[in-house]
Amino acid sequence: MSARRVVALLRRLVQELHRDRRSMALLFLAPIVLTGLMAYVLRGQLVTPVSAVVVNQAGQPGAAIVGALEGAMRTDGGTVTEAPDRAAADAALRDGTASIAIVVPADFVARLATGNEPSLTVITPGLEPTADSQQVISLQRAIATAVTQALPAAGLHLPRLDAQTLYGTPDSDVVDHLAPVFLGFFAYFFVYILTGISFLRERVGGTLERLLATPVSRGEIVLGYSLGFGLFATIQVLVLLGWTLLDVRVPAIGPLAAFSVGLAVPVAGSAGLAFLVVMLLALGAVSLGILLSTFARTELQVVQFIPLVIVPQALLSGVLFPVSSMPDILQAIARVLPLTYATDGLRQVVIRGADLGYGPLQLDVLVLAAFVAVFAVLASATIRREVV
Repeated sequence: MSARRVVALLRRLVQELHRDRRSMALLFLAPIVLTGLMAYVLRGQLVTPVSAVVVNQAGQPGAAIVGALEGAMRTDGGTVTEAPDRAAADAALRDGTASIAIVVPADFVARLATGNEPSLTVITPGLEPTADSQQVISLQRAIATAVTQALPAAGLHLPRLDAQTLYGTPDSDVVDHLAPVFLGFFAYFFVYILTGISFLRERVGGTLERLLATPVSRGEIVLGYSLGFGLFATIQVLVLLGWTLLDVRVPAIGPLAAFSVGLAVPVAGSAGLAFLVVMLLALGAVSLGILLSTFARTELQVVQFIPLVIVPQALLSGVLFPVSSMPDILQAIARVLPLTYATDGLRQVVIRGADLGYGPLQLDVLVLAAFVAVFAVLASATIRREVV
């Protein structure tokens, strides 16, 4: 082994990277920007005031608990209203006038006063587990204060919270709640990679220049490539959606233990409508990949856009953190990100069971379609600037 040759290779690599200012910026600046953004999101998390609806089945004895709970929640900026029954409480959760529902059972006060552990039924929407958890934590503090004030003799016998969700099945697990989120994110991520690198190869190989020398317009080029990449994106979305919904149980065979194929995620709404939402997001990723690839010279530079374009969307679009708990400026940014609308739309379809008659879902679909059109127009205009 020659040390001189090794040093020569080292020098060549350092010089190449030093000349590639984009790579150098990515190496040193991108980690600072992303960690700073994540820290801002985490430190700026806002606790949404609890808007509770209470079903008091304990009658007059339970009224003291409800009154104390209302006072404790007002201290934290929350509100409490009463509903005559569970159906009315569920309706308040559905229309968004309440963020959490509480059912006080008939024997609650009696069990609390006699030292037995009572229970409260707490119902959350179940669309965003993180947001629901924040609401339950705030509610627990208010309940502890209310019980201590209303029944000081109860001591430390605080009630147990039986958590339920309005949407989803009783046996839903964390995968069922996260599947709609990651279904959209991974489709968006991999379609962008496929389109960006493939379109870059077409441009670097001279194919685009030869096409532009023919009567083919730039709009036709973008549309043709979008349809071609869109075909593969469709297949990818079908595979991803099929894997998410598939539930094939394979029995034990000899020493091989039983196992299942697929994630077996239940869909409360239409699987076809979920496919539509993911497909619109994927088509937007196709146009975005074409657009950004025109600013790249190598495949590495296409990948360099990931921490600048894809990762911030994962942080701001509700994939990891609820949009409603972010600082106002980040909420405003989230409202112009396509992944925000896809995440919300998939939750509405998969967990809530919404159809196209539901207003918020209509908005999600229309905005995603608009993103597809806007990115396609921008990609066409960028090709005009790139080709001399």
